[in-house]
Amino acid sequence: ECVVNEVDVGQPCLACEDKCTGFKSHEWRSTCSVCRCPRELHDIYNDNFVNVRDRLGWRRDDDPQTHSTKEQTLRHGYSWVPAGLTRDEIEEYMEQLPNHKVPKLNSPGEKYRDIQLIYQLPKQDLSSEYCKSLETSMEMKEFKVFRELRDSIAMDMGVVKPAQNNTSCSNCSGEIEGGELVVVATKLSTDVCYHPACFVCCTCEELLVDLTYCQHSRRLYCERHYAELIRPRCPACDELIFSAEYTKAMDQNYHKDHLACKNCDKKLIACRYILKEEHPHCIPCYQELFAHNCEECKKPIGPDYKDLSYKEHHWHEFCFKCFECEKSLVDQPFAPKNERIFCADCHDNNFAARCDGCTKPFKGGMKKFEYKGKQWHEECFTCMVCSEPIRNKSFIPRDEQVVCVPCYERDFAQKCTKCSGVINKGGVAYKNMPWHRECFTCTNCNKELAKEKFTSKDDKPYCADCYGDMFAKKCCRCTKPITGFGGTKFISFEERHWHSDCFVCYKCDASMVGRGFLVNEGDILCPECGRN
Repeated sequence: ECVVNEVDVGQPCLACEDKCTGFKSHEWRSTCSVCRCPRELHDIYNDNFVNVRDRLGWRRDDDPQTHSTKEQTLRHGYSWVPAGLTRDEIEEYMEQLPNHKVPKLNSPGEKYRDIQLIYQLPKQDLSSEYCKSLETSMEMKEFKVFRELRDSIAMDMGVVKPAQNNTSCSNCSGEIEGGELVVVATKLSTDVCYHPACFVCCTCEELLVDLTYCQHSRRLYCERHYAELIRPRCPACDELIFSAEYTKAMDQNYHKDHLACKNCDKKLIACRYILKEEHPHCIPCYQELFAHNCEECKKPIGPDYKDLSYKEHHWHEFCFKCFECEKSLVDQPFAPKNERIFCADCHDNNFAARCDGCTKPFKGGMKKFEYKGKQWHEECFTCMVCSEPIRNKSFIPRDEQVVCVPCYERDFAQKCTKCSGVINKGGVAYKNMPWHRECFTCTNCNKELAKEKFTSKDDKPYCADCYGDMFAKKCCRCTKPITGFGGTKFISFEERHWHSDCFVCYKCDASMVGRGFLVNEGDILCPECGRN
């Protein structure tokens, strides 16, 4: 007789957390009747020490090579240990397992073992006492035959022992040295061995709990996945199907009455249903739980209608229309505004920005030109003179309007006094007349006068040198021009001229500026030199 001490009633849901008040078994489903989550998503555990032979309903034996007692196991600090090993060998075995799967007391590994006992060895596969769906004596008989054949032909306990010789792992093909601990599955062969961490179910790839395995076609399975090779398993109640009649749907097999709505349990044989999150739902439940309400008519969008959506808003196909002109927007461009939807024309007419030139709206895809807070269509952004569109050409602002470069240069730009060319940059002004820098030159020698000293004669500019040579008075002493640059002082006497520095006594070179002097045959003399 199988001994199962699973505690599930009232246990919290690991998925719903506080939303579930605790597990309560559904009448026939393998789910919680409170939160409808699967039983395995609740914090189910085994009460007290679990001997896997008791769970399987197998007779215990007293051979220490095949069975470890509760006291021996707990003394080593684990909830399960392989039989027939010394303490050092037990530690060597555990060191080869992933840390989170080592069944050390009060550790994640102990919880992992608990979960695998419940999952890999489902109680409804082990005893008819835990089956809710065996309705006839024939089904009971089939279950018994399945169990007897499984236990005699397929199921056994792996044996952990040192390897006799150098060999290789039947799972990973890795090397195994003689004396290294291995697991042997005698239902396959005494020569076939595995690394401890490689002794896993070939379907779920989990460690075979407490080394309980089933073999099929020389491959290892946990009992759950072995059973599913022999009999179909109903996904609703998680029990194997032993009835002659059952329902096939969605690539799965159901007891004939178990293809039902996930929400209300309505039988769905010969009924329409909709899959949601891989579970079937009747039409009314689907509409109540999952159907979106239409933004326009506020009614649910049932499975018979197209659900058109935009940014978490949904419409019936026939309700998806322009708010203003009521034109259908199916497969048409549209734009949202103030929680309403509009066709492109109505949206543009009511809400689109308008051109400061023609006052018409900007439509989708149109180029928009912006300047000083105003905006224009491409064809409306034009030169104020020639009315040609500016497009990507340069322009010059004038009186709050714009002028293309050719028109500006022709009608408004400053022109050089000398060459009449447009002055774009770097011009100079002289007597309110503009010049190019390179055109503002000495009238005589053409030297550029920008940043140079110059003067004018008859409104024509001359550099200092040319002006002095051509028009300035000459000093009677040094014969050089007397120019007025820098505030130069000079002396005039009887139409003769001198630099201030040159107005000196012709004999002793004493300065005559501000002093009396004598003239002797044109020479300027100081009074002393004149008396001598």
